[in-house]
Amino acid sequence: MILIPTPNIELYDLEGYPERFENPQLMWEAEMRRAELVRDWPTDGIPTVRPSLGVIFIPATMGLSYLIHDGQMPWPGESLSRETIRRCREIEITQTHLIQLAEEFYRIHRHSGPDDMIAYHADTEGVFDIAHLVYGNEIFCDMADESQGAWIHELMEICLDFYVRIVRHLKGILGETNESMIHGHGTPQGVYFPTAGTRISEDTVTLVSPKMVDKFILPYLERSVEVFGGGFVHYCGYHETLFESLCRSPHIRAIDLGNSDMHDLRHLFECCAETGTVLCSRVAALDGENWREYVRRVTGLIQETGARCILRPMAAPENRDECAEMLELWHEGTIK
Repeated sequence: MILIPTPNIELYDLEGYPERFENPQLMWEAEMRRAELVRDWPTDGIPTVRPSLGVIFIPATMGLSYLIHDGQMPWPGESLSRETIRRCREIEITQTHLIQLAEEFYRIHRHSGPDDMIAYHADTEGVFDIAHLVYGNEIFCDMADESQGAWIHELMEICLDFYVRIVRHLKGILGETNESMIHGHGTPQGVYFPTAGTRISEDTVTLVSPKMVDKFILPYLERSVEVFGGGFVHYCGYHETLFESLCRSPHIRAIDLGNSDMHDLRHLFECCAETGTVLCSRVAALDGENWREYVRRVTGLIQETGARCILRPMAAPENRDECAEMLELWHEGTIK
């Protein structure tokens, strides 16, 4: 599949964002303007919208403060104490501000949105990202201190519990089955995942050694998605061991890379082909490569490796006719 972008659309629409953040009606209208462009566009994607509340969505529900500036997504505030984090288990999530903002967004879409434009999950960070955001950079020192290992596992259990509770709540509002979802990953077009019921972002993991990933992170990552029949994982940065571990996991259905230019595409496809994992990601274009050369290069590697790919192209035409040609060229090179 290929998710061909419409021309002149920014990856993030941040104009007037602080007002939109607190106003679900304005948030919904902004999301709908973007998704409307995808309707009847030559692409394999489904028009999608979500409450764009940023990476602080779950941490703020746990009590983390945040800052919002015009032209930027939310920034996390001061980290929480251990005692405050432990009390998070007592929080009734439906009484928290950001959950209520998300609920109102989904209510508006349910009553006013067309059936062919699908609402999906707000930004649900993975368990370790949540732990880092609420506890702060001290988490790295504590992971390296054997005497703090019990606390790190306790922290991860608390964040896992909160993650699962929130995702279950969102899925209930959206009427999704436990083991499936539609996900747009911050863009106005998404894909139906029949065997993955949740998505996570784990950017912070790229700062952690393979040994610590195995000890403190992968067990909780896998548990967080296993609950929902499997999951979609995103991360930015480069961590080859992490990518290979995710591919080997029986619970990871698809991987998205925020910095595909850091990776060798053939290696990514070979790992995915070996394990049946889908590379659902942007793929960097080479210098001077036009969109036709780009599609032929990527589809050629898919044919050679046998990998499965949902591509968000980083080289695309500027007009509808050529986008239709791009879609046809992609299908010719990938559909057996």
